[in-house]
Amino acid sequence: MLKRTLVGLIRSFEGTGDKAKDPALKSHVYKLSKDKAWEEVVSTLKKMQGYKLLHEVQSVGEIVLEKRTIFGRTMDITVSVIGVDPLRSAVDIYSASRGSLGDLGSNYRVILDIYRVLDKKLSAYKLNNV
Repeated sequence: MLKRTLVGLIRSFEGTGDKAKDPALKSHVYKLSKDKAWEEVVSTLKKMQGYKLLHEVQSVGEIVLEKRTIFGRTMDITVSVIGVDPLRSAVDIYSASRGSLGDLGSNYRVILDIYRVLDKKLSAYKLNNV
């Protein structure tokens, strides 16, 4: 966590992907079709405290959220739902803080928070990182 805070002194964004070096930032894969995963992810994100859903574009699989930090900064978060094949979908998250200062690791923590909530809600469908 200290490393994340140090990186966060200069960097104000974080993202996940299937090639991420940090295991916590690997794409999460669920045994759900893209449409079903989309419904579950959108409904779960709408219920998360402290996050405001700005817009959702199902055709491209993107959900845009906003979160205000306790210091009053705004974070822009994009959650992508990607159909891996007809029976599996991956969820990736990109979070960036507005402003020029680093985020002290808050974007990293936001990604872990969203994944934790999604994994709990979709635990029956969670696949180990493929």
